[in-house]
Amino acid sequence: MTVSMDFEENEVRALSELTGSLAGQRILEIGCGDGRLTWRYASQAAQVVAIDPSSDLVARARENLPSELKDRVIFHAVGLQEFADQNSPEARQPFDLVLLAYSL
Repeated sequence: MTVSMDFEENEVRALSELTGSLAGQRILEIGCGDGRLTWRYASQAAQVVAIDPSSDLVARARENLPSELKDRVIFHAVGLQEFADQNSPEARQPFDLVLLAYSL
């Protein structure tokens, strides 16, 4: 599969048009993959919890996470049901927004 980068920022612009401001928002991203989209909007949010069932992709996302986002992005290598069943602080607190950008 070929991955193309969105150098024109169309994805982030479309996301912004659909969601409005992400400032102060706590976001759950389902299907974050390698974090390519996560990094591009996370600086606007208060916190991002990003999940994906692929431990390889999540490992890559953690490895490539920009240092300025380390205090606001948390990655979990789990599917949605497993995440929902967890008794972790990240899973128990409500989210302001849930993204499923490439998960369907």
